[in-house]
Amino acid sequence: MKPPELDQRAKWSIRVVDADSGEELLAHEPDVVCETASIGKVFLLLEVAQRLEDGRFSPDDRIRIEDEHRVEDSGLLYRMRDQRVTVEDAALLVGAVSDNLATNALIAMCGLDTVRAVAKNLGLERTELHDFIRDARLPGMPWTPSFGTARELADVMRRLARRELGSPAVSERVLGWLAADTDTSMLADAFLLDPLAHAEPEYQGIELHHKTGSTSFARIDIGHVRGPSGAVAYAVAANWRDSDVDLRAPVIDAMREIGEEIRSRITGQERSAQ
Repeated sequence: MKPPELDQRAKWSIRVVDADSGEELLAHEPDVVCETASIGKVFLLLEVAQRLEDGRFSPDDRIRIEDEHRVEDSGLLYRMRDQRVTVEDAALLVGAVSDNLATNALIAMCGLDTVRAVAKNLGLERTELHDFIRDARLPGMPWTPSFGTARELADVMRRLARRELGSPAVSERVLGWLAADTDTSMLADAFLLDPLAHAEPEYQGIELHHKTGSTSFARIDIGHVRGPSGAVAYAVAANWRDSDVDLRAPVIDAMREIGEEIRSRITGQERSAQ
């Protein structure tokens, strides 16, 4: 794969692999640790799926929202009249719209230390969901909600698609939630999918399961994408916390270039029908 031109004012961690063979197709500083915003929610979803499978949670259990965990911003639940949704629906909100309030309620139900341990139990050394989502991160609080490297995150998505994280049923549940992700604004924009309706294979036969993360200084997109000519697992993270310039435009442009290289590889087709 052809690497894009990367803005060197940002810190990057990138890895793209053939999801079937494991062959590395593209890498740039894949072991650099980046702040990954909402990406760590994947590990929460794995824990919730495990509890639904083994009976510790029932799909119809209602979430509880403590006042200390109330947040707004990303998601829909904070705007909903009835916020006591089921555990199953809360997980879907996390997968579909990266819902912060649903995330905090589910972390509290599982226990933060338990959710933190999910990545370690998968053998990851520098990737983790680290803390609740907070409206403000004050001195003395954990430094970030999640962190990770592209090498480990691309591996997570490859293993997830192979149904190797937990039981096959656990992986299947998480893939179902991630298939609903409506944020195709980054790398996945190149796949030209309907952002609101791609749970099944869509444009050019592309099937996507992914998770994104955004802050004022970060963009991250990790996923597994399959087309008629192959499949790819990817993780692309960019941080620019220390920059005095907002770099989201060049960062997203580079992510879309990577996405286009992936789209071409997995479909074997031109960008539009000729």
